[in-house]
Formats: sequence, C-alpha cells, structure tokens
Amino acid sequence: MMLEFETALKLLLSQAQPLEAERVPLEEACERILASDLKALRASPAASVSAMDGYAILDQDLGATLSVAGESFAGSSIPPMLTAGTCMRVFTGAPVPPNANRVVVQEMVVQRPEGAAMPLARPRGDHIRRAGSDFTPGEILLARGAALTPQAMVAAAAADHDRVEVVRRPRVAILGTGDELRPPGAPGGALSVPDSVTYGVMGLVQRYGGDVCMRSRLPDRPDILRQAAVEAAATSDVIVVTGGASVGERDFAKSMFDDLDMEILFSKVAIKPGKPVWLGRVRNALVVGLPGNPTSAMVTARLFLAPLIAGLAGRDPRCALDWQAAVLDGETPERGERDLFLRATRRNGRLQLAGNQDSGAQKTLGQSEVLVWLPREGTRHGCRSLRL
Repeated sequence: MMLEFETALKLLLSQAQPLEAERVPLEEACERILASDLKALRASPAASVSAMDGYAILDQDLGATLSVAGESFAGSSIPPMLTAGTCMRVFTGAPVPPNANRVVVQEMVVQRPEGAAMPLARPRGDHIRRAGSDFTPGEILLARGAALTPQAMVAAAAADHDRVEVVRRPRVAILGTGDELRPPGAPGGALSVPDSVTYGVMGLVQRYGGDVCMRSRLPDRPDILRQAAVEAAATSDVIVVTGGASVGERDFAKSMFDDLDMEILFSKVAIKPGKPVWLGRVRNALVVGLPGNPTSAMVTARLFLAPLIAGLAGRDPRCALDWQAAVLDGETPERGERDLFLRATRRNGRLQLAGNQDSGAQKTLGQSEVLVWLPREGTRHGCRSLRL
C-alpha cells in the first residue's frame, strides 16, 4: 500500500523519540541535547570582583588622596577590609575588599607622592561585579532539551560542570547494497559505479546528531546481506539500507531481515522521486530503506532520515523540516498524483529549479541548495522549500 507523504511522515515522527541519557565529558558535549536541567554548582562570581583596572575605595573617601593598601589580581584571595583613608589597587577580575563601595577606573585617579588622588564627583557605575550577580548555586542555567551550543558550553563550564547529562546520540549503521558498487578511487570494471550514496547519508546523519557506527558496501548476495543485517541490528539504533528497494530479482533490502522478523511500518510513499522508500523495525532498531539512485536516496533521506535522527538525538524532529513558503522563477511543473520534490538554487530571494531533475543526477544534487515541495494535484498547500 502506498501512503501519502504526510501520512508516512506522521508515522515516522511518532518513532522519533529521544533515546536514553548518558553522562559525557564537557569537551564532548557541544551541540548535544541536555537530558536534564543544568544547574550551577557554584556562584558566579564566587566573590565580588572588579570589572575594571582601577582602585577599590569607600564612597566616603571620594575627593581624598588615599594611601594604597595593596594590590589585588585575578585569582588572588579576597583582600582585607578597607579602612578610612585607604584604597586597594585592583585589576579586572580581581577580588575587591568586602566593604568596597566602588572601583574608580585608573584613568580618573591622579598619582601623587602622598598617594592616589580620587575624583570629587561620584563616577557613574561602581564597576564591581557582586558575588552571585551572574548566577547562584542551584540556579537552572539551561533547561532540559536545550542544545549545548558553543555559547551554552561557556555557561556549563562557568557553572563548574566537567561532565553533563545529555541524550545519547543514535548509533547508525549504513548498508550500501549492489554488485556494481566500489569504493571511490578503487579500480573496477568499466560498468562499476563509485559508491556515492553512503557518503551523503553519513554526512546527513552526522549533521542531525547521529553517530555512524557501521558503514558497509555489500554485494547482492543474500547470505552476506543477512549476516550484515544481524550485525547491524545488534549494534545500532537505526539501520539505513541503500538500494535494493524495488522489485527486481536482486532486490534484497527487505528480505535480508527475514531472520529477524522485521515489522514493516510503511513500504511505499506517494512522492517523486523516492516512491520505494520504506520504514521498518527490527528488535530495538528502526530500519530506513532508501532507493539506490543517488538523488532519490538523498531526497528521501532528507525527508525521513533527518527528522528521525534529530528526534532520537533529543531535538524536536520538526526542526529538520522547517518548510518555508517559496516563489519559483519560471513555470511551475505540472503536479500529478504524487508530491514532487525538486532540487533548486536561490537567486535574489527566489528559487530557480535545476535543469536536470533525474533521480540519478549527481552533479545537480551537488550544486543544489534547496529542496522544493510541490504537493500533488488537488491539495491546498502551495510551493514550499527546505534546505537540503
């Protein structure tokens, strides 16, 4: 049974639930998704510190010439209390005496033989970062579900976390099938084909938060395919099979899982290109079957695999489906009974469709920036676009 695109997508999104949590070193956590609230383990600043290079004083001593009681540098211990008629030379980030009212910036202070002469008028701002003014112990800095962006990494480190609890990244096995495939650059017969699809799928998996734990190039031999299926099911959260999704004599993409009693969730979708795309479940792994033609494979991977990986990694899976209203240059292709997904580039705020929309066109795929969705005839939706 061939499903409508949005029906198949809804079914897939229901499977895109976050995996379990794990604790990882902070240096490995960038762009990961928090599995729990991130709370501060310390105050920031831990003590009141100077925001400028200057002199910590008591307000009562403004206009006076003060003796300098000492110096305080960043990382120093908290200096003693100031007494009337004294000041403390301080530098940016240095702790200030607990009773200091302000730091007078050094440009406003005149050095005299008898001491440091302070301005008479009260300067704007006290130039002191008070203890806990940024955050206090136990304060939630980042909520569960937040991404540890580079700037969020700063907050996590400042809060004294060396490890953080994040959603585990999905482990993905990519199985490229076909007797004709060979590694790029390797010798082969005139009709051999460099394996290109598994590289594109690998990049897409990594972009949306997955780890590729296995990438194999497999011949059309049922015994080898079944062995690879068993290995992938034992080690992966998602198995991606490329090729063998049609009805030819050597199309073994589904039958390679016969020994594992795979449940088929959907087997065909009313889209062009990519009608043979399918989704299954075997043991604890989801199986995504992609067509063998490069453009068909990458279009269906972008539509189905990207949101699945994003959801399993803890993100909102719909972040991978940020469709925008689009305006096309030139004539709009006729819509048929299937939703069309076309490759395009952006020019001056408009979209220009690629000239070659063939499902095997790899040059066009490499040059395209945008995927254009033209819903099938009779739907109310207009043209929309998505970053490839």
